[in-house]
Amino acid sequence: MAILDLIEYPDESGRDMVARVPANGSGEFRLGSQLVVRESQAAIFFRDGKALDVFTAGRHTLSTNNIPILSNLFGIPFGGKSPFRAEVYFVSLREFIDMKWGTPQPILFRDTDLGMVRLRAFGTYSMQTADPQLFVNKIVGQQGFYDTGQIQDYLRNTIIQNLTTILGQMMQSILDLPSQYNNIASATRASVLAEFTNIGLQMRAFQLTSVTPPEEVQKFIDQRSSMGALGNMNQYMQFQTAQAIRDAANNPGEAGGAQGAGLGAGLGMGMGLTMAEQMRQAMQGGQQGQQQGGNQGAAPQGGGGGASGSSPKFCPECGQPVTPGAKFCQNCGHKFG
Repeated sequence: MAILDLIEYPDESGRDMVARVPANGSGEFRLGSQLVVRESQAAIFFRDGKALDVFTAGRHTLSTNNIPILSNLFGIPFGGKSPFRAEVYFVSLREFIDMKWGTPQPILFRDTDLGMVRLRAFGTYSMQTADPQLFVNKIVGQQGFYDTGQIQDYLRNTIIQNLTTILGQMMQSILDLPSQYNNIASATRASVLAEFTNIGLQMRAFQLTSVTPPEEVQKFIDQRSSMGALGNMNQYMQFQTAQAIRDAANNPGEAGGAQGAGLGAGLGMGMGLTMAEQMRQAMQGGQQGQQQGGNQGAAPQGGGGGASGSSPKFCPECGQPVTPGAKFCQNCGHKFG
């Protein structure tokens, strides 16, 4: 393998968080090789799984002066020019903005109102490398991630793991989500911030864009809100019946078939509820009439009032007292005799 005399990584896209030189495994370097680190970059030398030194922006000549640990790797026969195998990781120090995260699979949530619900969550965040050597040690040395795609997946999974815990702690029902949105976002950011700091990253911003249930659950919520707006089930059925009648009136030719069956079912249920309500009102009216009749029969008898005039003591129509000798009820106008 050829010895690398010039080590650099020009990131033209500006989207790479970390890049390894050489891209596959370790390479052969020697004292005197030139290392070029661009602005907003840091370079970390790795050998045998251990970080040797960190280089900032500029041109550097590899020697035992700037990498003292290398002095133990070479012997006299090589005259201080011995090649050695190592890797260089270029870490971007720029701020990565508008980085998107989302749940690849729905999160299972126990809802106090709706039961078990699967939720999808999405958002964005921005972050920046604060400690390049710690970042490489944690991500490359411990996790074994060598490219930006793997690192972004790792960060996304960290966010989702913390969000899942926060949802279980702070929310009882997705119906309460609008009032808890900011609290959930703030708690998730604080939790993720600590996780990022532990791997040498600084989270600059975090947004929770949406938390949504499946489409069928959304339809159920819409139906429930419609019932709540109407008041009760009787009114809801009457509303459906009225809609069915209106649709049938507007489309008389489509009243047969499935639509006719649906209209018949809606009318039947609506009429059944209406008849039940009428029977209840009739029974209440009958009970009131019996009570009024009993009150009339139990009314005290005045001295000689029953024989002295043609009018009764109480009106048989409305039950109100009647002036002795009156031929009509002064309350409802009912004629006596």
